[in-house]
Amino acid sequence: MKSESLNSLSLEEKIGQLFVIGLPGPDLDEKTLRLLDDVRPGGVCLFSRNIRDAEQTRALLDGIRGSMSVEPILSIDQEGGLVDRLRRLVSPMPSASDLRTAVDAKRLGEIVAECLRIIGFNVDFAPVVDVANESRSAANNGIFSRTFGGSANEVVELAGAFLSALEAGGCLGCLKHFPGLGASAVDSHEELPIVEVALDELYEIDLFPYRSLINSARSVMVAHAAYPNVALQETDQNGKLLPSSLSYAFVTKLLRDEMGFDGLSVTDDLEMGAILKNYGIGDACRLAVSAGQDILAICADPGRIREGYHAVLSAVKVGEISEARLNKSLDRICEFKSRLSPALDFDTSRLVSLSAEVDQLKESLK
Repeated sequence: MKSESLNSLSLEEKIGQLFVIGLPGPDLDEKTLRLLDDVRPGGVCLFSRNIRDAEQTRALLDGIRGSMSVEPILSIDQEGGLVDRLRRLVSPMPSASDLRTAVDAKRLGEIVAECLRIIGFNVDFAPVVDVANESRSAANNGIFSRTFGGSANEVVELAGAFLSALEAGGCLGCLKHFPGLGASAVDSHEELPIVEVALDELYEIDLFPYRSLINSARSVMVAHAAYPNVALQETDQNGKLLPSSLSYAFVTKLLRDEMGFDGLSVTDDLEMGAILKNYGIGDACRLAVSAGQDILAICADPGRIREGYHAVLSAVKVGEISEARLNKSLDRICEFKSRLSPALDFDTSRLVSLSAEVDQLKESLK
C-alpha cells in the first residue's frame, strides 16, 4: 500500500485509519456494519465474544475485509495461556512462561502464525516482552505468566524467536507493553499502575528487550502506566501523573527519538481502567495522537469508539492536532499495511493437525 492511497482519502476517512476497534459480537450484522461505516477504522481486534468457531470467524473477517475500501488490520491478542482467544478453535496453547527454549518459542510462533492466517487474521498483538524476574513475580499485575523467561536476556532470546517465527509465517507481531510493566504492582485493566522503578532499572531491565528487538519489530504497543522516579514522567493539566500511552515524552522522545523506532506505535486498549478512571475517551484519544501514537485501540463500546473518533476529527479540524502530525501516522500506517499478508485457504483439517501439534508441544514442556 502506497501513501498516496491514504492521501486521497477524505479527512474523515483518514481519521478512521487511526483506530483499531472492537466489535459487538460474532456476526457482521446491521449494528456492526453501521459502526464500520461510521468510523471506517484502520482495523479491528477480535475477542472471545466475537469467536464461536473457525468457519464463523473466517466469514466474519472476510466480511470485514470485503466491506472496507482500505485493507484493514485484522488483529487479535493471541499469546497462549491466560490470553488465548483461539481456545474454542484449536487446542489451548501454552503460556509464554511455560516455554523453556528458543526452539519451543519458535515452534509456538510458527503454529500461531499458521492458525491465525487460516482463520483470516494478519496481525497478532504479541509477544509480551515485559520482564518479570523473581523479585517482581509476586506482584498481582496479570503479567507474570504472560512473559518469556525470568530475565531480560531470556525475554530477548525467547520472545525474539517467537516474533521471528510469527512474522516469517506471514503474521505481523507487536512488542508490548512499552516501556515495561514487569515491575507494576497492579493490573492496568483495573487502574493506573504506578511503576516504582529508578531510571537505571528501567533502562537496564525493562527497555533491554526493546533495544535488542526494535529493529525487527513492525509495531510496539505502549502501556498505560506511570513512572514517577523517571525524569521523562509528565503530569497532565490537572497535575496527575500522565500515563505513558498519552505521553509525548515516552512515545516521541523515548520510543521515537532516543530508540529510533519508526514503526507503528499502538495504544493499549483505551477502555482500560487506567485510562477511563482518569480521562474521558475523547480526551484520551486527543492526548494519544498528540503524544505521537499512530493507532488508537478502543476495544468494546461502540459509543466510546464513535466518541473517540469524533474527538480526534474535531481536534484536527480546529488545528489542535495538525495535519502534519496526522500525516506522519498515515505514512507509518501505509508502511505497516504494505506488509500485511493475505489469508491462507480455509482448511479445517489443517486446524485439527495444528491442534495436535499444540498438544505435542505442551507434552514436550512437561
